[in-house]
Formats: sequence, structure tokens, C-alpha cells
Amino acid sequence: MLPKALTDVIEALGMLPGVGPRTAERYAYYLFRSNPQISESIAEALSQLHSGVKLCPVTFALIDADEEMSPLYTDPKRDKTTILVVEEPLDIYAIEATRGYNGVYHVLGGAISPIDGITPEQLHISELVDRVNSDDVKEIIIATNPSVEGESTALLLEKVLHEAKPDLKLTRLARGLPLGVDLSYADQITLSAALENRTKL
Repeated sequence: MLPKALTDVIEALGMLPGVGPRTAERYAYYLFRSNPQISESIAEALSQLHSGVKLCPVTFALIDADEEMSPLYTDPKRDKTTILVVEEPLDIYAIEATRGYNGVYHVLGGAISPIDGITPEQLHISELVDRVNSDDVKEIIIATNPSVEGESTALLLEKVLHEAKPDLKLTRLARGLPLGVDLSYADQITLSAALENRTKL
């Protein structure tokens, strides 16, 4: 019953994760009612997305298409002997926002998930091992997500990296109770991690 152009936009928006039919309808109708320049700006930005962004061949972080490597890797102020390993490129920006890390990064490109068909061979693990040797890396910080897939990936990384360089320092981001949360509201996994990672006073 809706005009085809509007239906097409609703269907396109509905392809995005977390956007259901009703939300897609609201977004499409909002765009129709708004200044046409908004739609044109969005369309222009989307048209440049794939041609304007690529992966760094060393760290697999997102970079501009005209860059050769990630600035976070080529910056001489960065400590290349410390690598923080994350699952996805956007995880880097969460760490950078803390302004508390001065090493470099390595993006795996996901986590091991047999259900989703993601195997270790599909992740950038071999490239990480190559970097450990070429950059004379002293420490690897494993920052995979606290999920079943993330934990499985972390365990595999520990095994592979220990075999590649036995004296390599391997650490993981601490897990436990976030500030401001009452014990009664914490889930069992969080409480278990807090107990395991307890610190000396």
C-alpha cells in the first residue's frame, strides 16, 4: 500500500542489525519528511563507504583508503613491543578513549565460533605470530570479549603464542565488578571473575 520508493527504503533499513520493521518504517518516514539534503548526505556517505575504507595490512585496523598503514602503528611514539589483541576494529576506539594505553593493536577479525562457521584459520592469528617475531614483541595483551567465543579464542591464542615464543609475556584485561554496582545485582560470571582477579590491599 505504501509507495514503492518508501517501501524500498524501509526494506533497506530493515537489513541493519537491531532495526525491526516498525523502526525501519519510522526512519524511512522521518527521512521522507526531513530536508532532502539529509537523505542526500547519507546516500553520499554510504556510496563512499567501501571505496574510502580499508584494513591496515599489519594491524587489520580500519584506515583511510589512501593510507598505507594504521597511524596507531606507524606513530614513533607508540611502543611496538606491546600488542593489544582485540576481536573487531571498533574495539580499538574503546581502548583509545581511555588514553591509558600506548602500545599498538592487532585485530583478529572475530572470535572462534563453530556455530557461525568461524574457525581459527579465518582469524588473523598467523599474522599476529609473524608480528611477534618481526617487531620483537615483549608483551601481548589479550582483550577478547568476555563471552564463550571470546574465552575460547583467548585460550587458543595463549597456546599458539606460548609455542611461538615461550618467553613472551601474556596478559589479559582484568574482569570483575564494575564501579558502582551492588553485589546483589551482579551476575554469577561477573562475581566469579571478580573473585578470581581479586587484588591485594
